[in-house]
Amino acid sequence: MTLAVNSASAQWYIEGPQAPHVRTIKSAGGILDLLEIDGVAGDVSRPASSDIVLYQEMVGGCHMRGDLGGGRLDLITKKGEVVLAAPGFATTTIININHRVRSLVFPIGQWQRMLDEAGDGGFSVDNSGIYGRMLESSTIRSALRHLWSLSADEGAPSRLLARAAGCEILAEWCRLGGTPLAPAKGGLAPWAKQRTIELMHARLADDISLDDLAAEARLSPFHFARMFKQSVGVPPRVYLTQIRIEKACELLEKSDLSVTDIAFEVGYSSNQVLARVFLKQRRMTPSDYRRAMRDPFARSLGDGT
Repeated sequence: MTLAVNSASAQWYIEGPQAPHVRTIKSAGGILDLLEIDGVAGDVSRPASSDIVLYQEMVGGCHMRGDLGGGRLDLITKKGEVVLAAPGFATTTIININHRVRSLVFPIGQWQRMLDEAGDGGFSVDNSGIYGRMLESSTIRSALRHLWSLSADEGAPSRLLARAAGCEILAEWCRLGGTPLAPAKGGLAPWAKQRTIELMHARLADDISLDDLAAEARLSPFHFARMFKQSVGVPPRVYLTQIRIEKACELLEKSDLSVTDIAFEVGYSSNQVLARVFLKQRRMTPSDYRRAMRDPFARSLGDGT
């Protein structure tokens, strides 16, 4: 399920001159917008918006000239490179051949407070020296690959996934720009760990956000995400997937609910989404799991006994 688009940049892409070339657009409740664009050669400039926009070149070999907010650039792109366009800046970009890019839009209203808190007030999106620079960051590339892969499995990215991926990408961006964000200080307090885990279990069917969990722990989303991983061993999104699949297994074993109903019970939008996630986690479909758990002979064969 694709949620409504909320960012000005994404809205421009789907309504402006680039609209015929937009292949994919997914929005996570106004936290992030993901777009894939088959661009044509020529002028791909865009008007100023308040958003921070990250572009990733998917093919490479393009001659790109223009200005994304960090000064004039004139270069040949490489596959997988990423570049950030500055907020409040009307970009000028000329590309000599047809190309494919993936774009990640950060609505600044959703991210300014997090950046302020994580940077202890010492960071400014207006003064970053990294805009318009081509970056070969394995951290950002990995986060983007993971985000798109999970979105392919689950449809529009959950708010939890979107916020967590955005935190990871922006933290690396700040580090590369010479203004690293403040480090996390230890794990969660025992009461905060217990309350956030209880909240995840209680709202298993909801599109719970990182902001909801962070508020429960009385922390900023950025610090909460890193402290949760220190305390639990995995990021919040991974933990949520684990408990969703555990609950799905329980319902498949002990109830007669349909796979579709179970998908809704554990927070997935359809039985197809549950099946894709379940297959990755358990290496079998939900229906096969149910049959195996209810047929002792089939289960013994699966165990090799």
